[in-house]
Amino acid sequence: MTQNEQKQVREEGPLTSPPKDQQEAKASGEALMNALNEVKEYKDKYLRALAEIENSRKRLTREKLDSQAIAIQGVISDFLEPLDHMEQALKHASLLVGDVQVWAQGFQMILQQFYQVLESYDVTSFSSVGMLFDPHLHEAIEVEERADVQEGIILHEFKKGYKMGSKTVRPAKVRVAQMPKEPIVDEKAQNNKQNN
Repeated sequence: MTQNEQKQVREEGPLTSPPKDQQEAKASGEALMNALNEVKEYKDKYLRALAEIENSRKRLTREKLDSQAIAIQGVISDFLEPLDHMEQALKHASLLVGDVQVWAQGFQMILQQFYQVLESYDVTSFSSVGMLFDPHLHEAIEVEERADVQEGIILHEFKKGYKMGSKTVRPAKVRVAQMPKEPIVDEKAQNNKQNN
């Protein structure tokens, strides 16, 4: 080896092995990258855990509100039957005389207060006569064959239906039109055909 080569090897070290400072720098760089990756991983896990907690909180709040609404609907549904009976009884109040009519007027005021309470919970009745039958809103308890009315039209309402917001609390009990199974024959027209 020449003197120049020996001098160069002394200054730079052997050509095959990098200087010690470079090895330490590389090791430090790798350790730093590992630490940064680990921090990123923990941050990701932390953010996911926060999101899960927030979603759980929202779900529990929603479930609580749904449970309250179901409980309120149940209580309201139980009160609708006695309200129907009181309403039916008070339909004939105008025929009463004397003190009984005064009592009936008092009960009419109480009935109005009940309706105000229902309204405060967004509970409203809905009319069904003349509407097309909807199984979400109506319960058919009778069917009447009619050729002069579109099939599925509600002909009579036995009990009013009630909704709480967009949900049905109690479906209306109704009579629905149905097309006759056999054609209705006009007896006079048939007799005229037979006579001719």
